[in-house]
Amino acid sequence: MQFKLPDLGEGVAEGEIVKWLVSEGQDIKEDQPMVEVMTDKATVQIPSPTSGKVKQILTKEGQMVKVGTTMVVLESSDGKGIHTTTGQGEPSGVPLTSSDSKSGASTIAPSATAPAAALRIVATPATRKLARELNVEIERISGTGPGGRIMDEDVRSAATGRKSAPSQVSVTVQSHAEPKVTPQIQPSVDISAAPKAGEEKIPLHGIRKRIAEKMSRSVHTAAHVYHIDEVDYTELIKLRDAARPIADARSLKLTYLPFIIKAATLILREFPYFNASIDDEKSEIILKHYYNIGFATDTPNGLIVPVVKNVDTKKILEIAREVEELAEQARKGTISLDNIQGGTFTITNIGTLGGIMAAPIINHPEVAILGVSKFQKRPVVIDDEITVRPMGYVTLSFDHRIVDGAQAARFTTKLIEYLESPSKLLFDSL
Repeated sequence: MQFKLPDLGEGVAEGEIVKWLVSEGQDIKEDQPMVEVMTDKATVQIPSPTSGKVKQILTKEGQMVKVGTTMVVLESSDGKGIHTTTGQGEPSGVPLTSSDSKSGASTIAPSATAPAAALRIVATPATRKLARELNVEIERISGTGPGGRIMDEDVRSAATGRKSAPSQVSVTVQSHAEPKVTPQIQPSVDISAAPKAGEEKIPLHGIRKRIAEKMSRSVHTAAHVYHIDEVDYTELIKLRDAARPIADARSLKLTYLPFIIKAATLILREFPYFNASIDDEKSEIILKHYYNIGFATDTPNGLIVPVVKNVDTKKILEIAREVEELAEQARKGTISLDNIQGGTFTITNIGTLGGIMAAPIINHPEVAILGVSKFQKRPVVIDDEITVRPMGYVTLSFDHRIVDGAQAARFTTKLIEYLESPSKLLFDSL
């Protein structure tokens, strides 16, 4: 069979072959890691869809491969239908129907007797593996991802008998403005000419290329506006310090970020247009009635935004655990694609690296992003008296096409209320 680069997630069109974990002639088992591929979002290991033998490797390490490109030829040992995903909307779990007499490679074609449901399954190999491990019939799951894609969370929900995340609600944008044309920017680095003395040319690819494209699209599409205010962190510091022994007993590093994530989620329920995305082609706002909060993470491979799913159902210490684990996976390059997609709102905690203020770029197609700067002691006037408090700025970047400045001011005021009176945050999250 010909195994093609599968569709690895929303917006992923190609990947770079980092390392082959098998060699030609090698026996291989189903679900055995076969190849490492670096996409524009993360480095992932792709498992073998079958047990058998590696007949021919068709792609080289360092090569850029588009979704749907044949990477390797496998010879199945069980004689059963081959389960694979091509990434081009082709069926999964479909039996072999023909072979290439020249190469000896089997090709996949739809079966006339294959169940209709099987032809509609869209899921990555990792998600299919998870379904097998949890004994879940994947063809019975309704996917909540883009285009009906089945996500890891859908499989886990089915395994525990819970409903998947609520579907998105489309709201038509009433606008009298002329449709906006989004420029198609293709960042690249010219490596054809030899660099001048003292220069070095580095190809722009992988995660760095994706960041460049996504940020350029956001800047040229969203109408960025920034609302900035300051927070007195006195009470939040006291609460975090009081909770640290509990976190330490659970071998958990408790930062301020989980409190901010929880506060933002409560506010998003009150201001739903900040928990949304925009479909520029259809001129629709898509309100999300679930809360998946992304947090920007600095890694050796570039900026990655892990996503904590369904934050509204989790306690602060649970959020802290996920933040710690996801950030570590992102830095090591082992984070799964499911954990870096599906976000509805993003927070970037710039304060950990310094800087008193910043204006973050919206994580398109989301509607807003919250930037949190470092806090430091400085004199402020409280009740007509000068006192010293730990103060820090927060910046809400928002798309003015969707939300207005008054909404942004109310959002930020509510955030300050929660961070300056964190006991209210705890009570409102019960």
